[in-house]
Amino acid sequence: MKKSLALLFFIPALFVTPLLKAQEVRPLYKDSIPNSIGKVDAPTITIYKPTKPNGTAVIIFPGGAYAFLAFDEEGIKIAEAFKTKGVTAFVVKYRLPSDATMRDKSMGPLQDAQQAIKLVRMNAAEWGLDKNKIGIAGYSAGGHLAATLGTHSGKSYIPNKENIELRPDFMILVYPVISMNKDLAHVGSRVSLIGNDPAPEKIAFFSNEEWVNNNTPPAYITHTNDDMVVNVNNSIAFYQAMVRGGIPAELHLYPTGNHGFTQRLPVNEWLDPMIWWMKRGGWLPNTP
Repeated sequence: MKKSLALLFFIPALFVTPLLKAQEVRPLYKDSIPNSIGKVDAPTITIYKPTKPNGTAVIIFPGGAYAFLAFDEEGIKIAEAFKTKGVTAFVVKYRLPSDATMRDKSMGPLQDAQQAIKLVRMNAAEWGLDKNKIGIAGYSAGGHLAATLGTHSGKSYIPNKENIELRPDFMILVYPVISMNKDLAHVGSRVSLIGNDPAPEKIAFFSNEEWVNNNTPPAYITHTNDDMVVNVNNSIAFYQAMVRGGIPAELHLYPTGNHGFTQRLPVNEWLDPMIWWMKRGGWLPNTP
């Protein structure tokens, strides 16, 4: 009888254990965390491996107005969707700006974003990735972080003695905050990141439409015209800057759907256009 009971408990464990290990969580930093003071909620990266990886990676930055992370809706669910297409996905739990934990709260998220792409590139062989097919995807304030990484990747804000390339190969920006200028900025994101009375140089540095350059990677940008949280003109301004800079960009504007529309639409409605864009850009194999 005891053996039978033991077997009953053991058999379900065979199925549960692989599920628990399906996603690996790693700390972003092995040693000290740059720009940190006091007790820090250590940033992490969670790896979502497809059954048949195709060598492409997407590093995902969830939104949350730099005040919280929509980790499930704009992290896990997005990663699971990319997994179905053979893309290895990484969800970043980046530090939220805080004067209590950072010397310069505005730089913490960007440092973590740079560290995330550095970590993925350094471990590309382990994860079966092509070092030249590592992109980023950001949602809302996470879109601002992704755009900041894409426009400021020419300078390292983290220790990088290995001289790892910090430029993403492509960007996916979904209802993104782009600018910190008053006429465009999402107020909550602006206050969380650079404060109530930010210095002009901080406003300028984090207004990504002003920083598109020859090193900026191609971008897929999507938004809705009726977004009541983040003004659609953020996306339009960034697209126009990309066009002026001669950087490939694709802009998809939906007439309705409001903020966070990817959380409500069927997955294929927002994922398929991204996948086709990635195929056209050469970051995914051009197969059905």
